[in-house]
Amino acid sequence: MKHAVGIDLGGTNIKAALVNGETGEVVQHRSTATRDGEWVDGQPRFALGVRSLVEELEAVAGEGPLPVGLSAPGLADSSGRCIAWMPGRMHGLERLDWGDFLERRVAVLNDAHAALLGEVWTGAAKGLRHVCMLTLGTGVGGAVFADGKLLRGAIGRAGHLGHVTVNATGVKDDFNTPGSLERAIGNQSVGERGEGRYETTHALVAAAQAGDPQAQDVWSRSIRDLAAAIASMINVLDPEVVIVGGGIASGAGEFLFEPLRRQVAEYEWQPGGHSCPVVPAVAGEWAGAVGSVYAVLNPEVACDRGQ
Repeated sequence: MKHAVGIDLGGTNIKAALVNGETGEVVQHRSTATRDGEWVDGQPRFALGVRSLVEELEAVAGEGPLPVGLSAPGLADSSGRCIAWMPGRMHGLERLDWGDFLERRVAVLNDAHAALLGEVWTGAAKGLRHVCMLTLGTGVGGAVFADGKLLRGAIGRAGHLGHVTVNATGVKDDFNTPGSLERAIGNQSVGERGEGRYETTHALVAAAQAGDPQAQDVWSRSIRDLAAAIASMINVLDPEVVIVGGGIASGAGEFLFEPLRRQVAEYEWQPGGHSCPVVPAVAGEWAGAVGSVYAVLNPEVACDRGQ
């Protein structure tokens, strides 16, 4: 099998990629609106959209039915066939058996897990066996690659690195975590952190770069909390590298990474002078689709039981 199809099922768009099974190269790609909340004959419209995209890319490949990797928000079950837990949105996603629905060999995994596997296969973690990844956006996602395998945990929630505590007396986040890293740097809390002056993290960073003292203070505190969390993760997981991606990281660039690396170095335990690099994600917007293909082609790495 020369190719496989990767699906990145998001709340707004479905991204689909025809991926070279040997190199991870995206040969063709498509996207369509998710249309969450719409139903057709008792089936969520996004499921029909996924099936249509799979069939379209299979026609391009001309190899018949292809393996499908699918990344989505929520906790994937241990079989790698469905998302077991995703409350509040994407109705119809929970317990939808994608192997049965698509009648294909399928691997289903959490979207942050898939993004990390994309970096492992083609990006900043290529050739490595111990990696942590954080994605900074509306919230803060995360994933861990430990000893050459995706760390899933007992029920699939391992790697939720945005929901570690950096302030034990802080307000609880949506995951019941007091003073979480997500609230310290995620976009959803920037209005609160900036006392209503900045609607987005992009606006906060622009103001800080322009010399706004309040913006500089808010941004510095956010980076300090992120650095402390990363140093703690290094102590717990001992990665070869920490990858930081997501819209906040790509938008801020070195305005984030230069002070972040400096502060991580201040906090990190460095036995024998060894330090862990903090690097930007490089696999790009198709990392989730590519990583999901890696999962379906390498089930021993990504799922408890290959399907």
